[in-house]
Amino acid sequence: MIKIRLRVQFLVLAIILFSSSSQAQRYLSDIDSSFLKDTVRPLIKRFENINISGYMQPQFQVAEADGAPSFAGGNFSQYSSSRFMLRRARLKIDYLLRTAERMPKVLFTFQIDATERGVIVRDMFIRLFETRKNTLAMTAGFFARPYGFEVNLGSSYRETPERGRMSQTLMPGERDLGVMFSFEPQKKDHKLYHLKWDAGFFNGQGQSGTTDFDSHKDFISRLTLKPYSFKKMELGAGLSFLRGGWKNGTKYVYESGTSAGGDKIFVVDSSESNLGTSAPRHYYGGDIQYKIHHGWGETEWRAEYWFGTQPGSAISTTNPGTLPGLPGVPAPTYVRHFNGAFFYFLQNIINTKHQLVLKYDWYDPNIKVSKTEIGKPGTNLTAADIKFSTLGVGYVYYFNPQTKITFYYDIVENEKTQLAGFTDDIKDNVFTCRLQFRF
Repeated sequence: MIKIRLRVQFLVLAIILFSSSSQAQRYLSDIDSSFLKDTVRPLIKRFENINISGYMQPQFQVAEADGAPSFAGGNFSQYSSSRFMLRRARLKIDYLLRTAERMPKVLFTFQIDATERGVIVRDMFIRLFETRKNTLAMTAGFFARPYGFEVNLGSSYRETPERGRMSQTLMPGERDLGVMFSFEPQKKDHKLYHLKWDAGFFNGQGQSGTTDFDSHKDFISRLTLKPYSFKKMELGAGLSFLRGGWKNGTKYVYESGTSAGGDKIFVVDSSESNLGTSAPRHYYGGDIQYKIHHGWGETEWRAEYWFGTQPGSAISTTNPGTLPGLPGVPAPTYVRHFNGAFFYFLQNIINTKHQLVLKYDWYDPNIKVSKTEIGKPGTNLTAADIKFSTLGVGYVYYFNPQTKITFYYDIVENEKTQLAGFTDDIKDNVFTCRLQFRF
């Protein structure tokens, strides 16, 4: 029994050594061995299409006050203004099959996020590629929604610690269950190589829901101009569109209006026909990225703007994972018109190891009202109608292509209203120090 175990261990060790070094592969392949031909080569071929990647983001944060509400990794605990946390720790496995011409044929992707808060699935999808002209693809499963630039920029590549407040509110978790069709030429000599068009149907509740709570689906589409280089510059852009909604759980639908006295209020429509119909969720977005390459690195500007209609409840505009309300008791629907934007300025200093990051974003969940109009008695306006803007200032140092450290400070400002707790700017600024390693 011991001899058998030793032989098995030796075999496993030989396979690992063979598969972990390119020099070892070339050396062993020169040996004419039936073992090599019949056992090792088929095993290596089975795994040669696998790519494993991942990253980890431990960080330390200090907020302006105990229990500060925050979009920089979640709200702080009631009696705490500082914390260590593992913001993200992800492992991703891609299995890609290629054609004889080395064009993609089938891609399977699985990604998990494992932190002190638990383990969740971040991606789980299959992408089938058309292999005749290598321009079309279909994706099915749980994957990123094709909307916006910031939403789709990976967290390990994004220069700021978090996405903006609007991204997190309207696209929480970034992913959703659905099916998508794409036009994306794979060959660089194709005349439309720099264009990409995605369009798909999604449940709508994203990662925050375990199942679709109604039959209404979101249609999401994005037309992208992938970075186009000319001289020492790069230009990219995109247009995004979402049309969807979710079921009204009651007959009561509130929309913006004006009272007899001239106050801006929510006016209720209690028609029986409202029950079960779709509350409108319509987004429109555009974005542009412009980059200059120079002797000490790069200078980049990014701008992105969204506007549209968002349904919600009296106290929230967040895209829900379950039908808004208490279990078994749906809440009335509040329909708001919103807008928001993200602006980035990225500048290398001295060389590519040092980077200055400036970001400004805002999210106005209800553009029909502002400031002291909110909180006025009888208007039905709540904290969900308050506009927030954030100025972020940061410095990133790249130890190497895999490792970086970020120092970043979010200065968050809210509208001053008549609501209790929001008559002045609340104390919710946050400093973040994050170390990241990726492979």
